[in-house]
Amino acid sequence: MTRSDSTQAKVLTSLSHPSNKSSTSKRSPQMKSLIKMSRSNQSGFSLVELTIVVVILGVLAMMGVPGYQEVAERTKATEAFTYLAQIEASQERYNAVHGEYAQRISDLDTEMPVPEHFSIGTLTSYDWQTQWELRLTRSGVSSGFGNYTVTWNQDGFTRYRSSLTEELIPVL
Repeated sequence: MTRSDSTQAKVLTSLSHPSNKSSTSKRSPQMKSLIKMSRSNQSGFSLVELTIVVVILGVLAMMGVPGYQEVAERTKATEAFTYLAQIEASQERYNAVHGEYAQRISDLDTEMPVPEHFSIGTLTSYDWQTQWELRLTRSGVSSGFGNYTVTWNQDGFTRYRSSLTEELIPVL
């Protein structure tokens, strides 16, 4: 305790002592400020206050993490949709030149990076002049969504042949 704190405590004690004849309702502004200063010397948070803050943060995190995981997985699903849309455009160009769809991705006129989160299937068809299909399968950890598939053909995204859930389908 410093000297000024010690002096302040003595003054405060003498002013608030019952033997002092001044009533508590008639405290001087100086005494009120001294009492206020002595109370403001207490700093920090109680254990209960800290516990409440930790519980509130835990509840917020519990509500936010699943939403974040869904958004992150939807972003990865968008990678598949972007890749397959580029394949579709390349297939249409190939068909316009050759009269049939390409049977291998390497035959197409586009160079695309391999999707980071998906394995690429092979192009399939029962009639290369009229139709084709390609399926990408999610590889690696997928935040509880499993190894879903995204299937695309000459008409675009094929929902009934894909296994990804509705919430992962990006806006088309």
